[in-house]
Amino acid sequence: MIGIGIIGSNYGRTVLLPAFRADPRCDAIAMAGSNAARTAELASAAGVPKAYGDWRALVDDKDVRAVVIATLPSLQAEISVAALKAGKPVFAEKPMAGDLAGAQAMLTAAEQSGLPTGIDFNFTRIAAWLRAKEMLDAGCVGALRHVTVHWHVESRAIQMRMRNWKTAGGNDGGGVIGNFVSHCFHYLEWFVGPIGGLQARVSGMPDDAALQTTVAMALQYEAGPQVSLSVSCASYAGIGHRIEFFGEDGTLTLHNPTADYMRGFDLSYAKRPGAPARIPIDDPIDAQYPDGRIAPVSRLAAQFFDAIETGKQTAPDFKAGYRAQRLIDAAQRSNRQGQWIDFTRQNGAQGN
Repeated sequence: MIGIGIIGSNYGRTVLLPAFRADPRCDAIAMAGSNAARTAELASAAGVPKAYGDWRALVDDKDVRAVVIATLPSLQAEISVAALKAGKPVFAEKPMAGDLAGAQAMLTAAEQSGLPTGIDFNFTRIAAWLRAKEMLDAGCVGALRHVTVHWHVESRAIQMRMRNWKTAGGNDGGGVIGNFVSHCFHYLEWFVGPIGGLQARVSGMPDDAALQTTVAMALQYEAGPQVSLSVSCASYAGIGHRIEFFGEDGTLTLHNPTADYMRGFDLSYAKRPGAPARIPIDDPIDAQYPDGRIAPVSRLAAQFFDAIETGKQTAPDFKAGYRAQRLIDAAQRSNRQGQWIDFTRQNGAQGN
């Protein structure tokens, strides 16, 4: 059994805990939150034997062999570096840090320690997405012409007009770019390959420009095809999440029109000269859980445990998180400067 400690009592408790417990190698022994009394109540209700009001105590716990983090992006760097220096593998959330310097510190600590790391880029472990990746790798659309991403929903943070890392730009995560587009950066490279450049424009609410809710972006892969990306977390009754791959021989589409970020994706395929047809996808693992995020994360958790047992890195790891953070930084600079950013590939493309 591998003893894990989870830092963060919201998403960490409701999604990461059941996802990691789905693996028989997991022994969830500790939870840490900002409020000791409240964390103790939540840990007891979840069957986690130890609870801490300070993440440092969890990292220092000799029974905790690996650390799983679900905190503000701006806190993840300090926690990750401390855990890695203590000899403990780390699984962190996206975006991996509040800024590029924090992400660099995490990557450096990971490389110096040689320990396995993981990043919660969970879209790439949805069953329909895994099937789409197989089809693209097999050349189902022929030579790729271009890709489009439309992700238009109204998030709970915007519904409630919350001012937090998910809505506000700056060093706490980056608003819609950090919360939503970080996923897009990772999966666009996971599907096709490294991005060579981009230009971004970011806007906010009509009465509050500081809430960064909407981004329009043009990107180009190093291999040539262009990407058109439009993302907003302020779109009441929006289209949902749709990705289209247009090629010489056909088109492959992933579309989720529902308000559930993970559950609800349909995969359709049109091969020239035919019409689009839905490809049935069955995921019995997902059907076991009340939350559509748990099954994809459980697949990442299994890979993380594999890496701990074998000593080999998993993917996506901190290199993938840092790659996405560099793209986040490039998008933010493009918005500020109003110009195209040439993005030379460094530190490798996103892992599979």
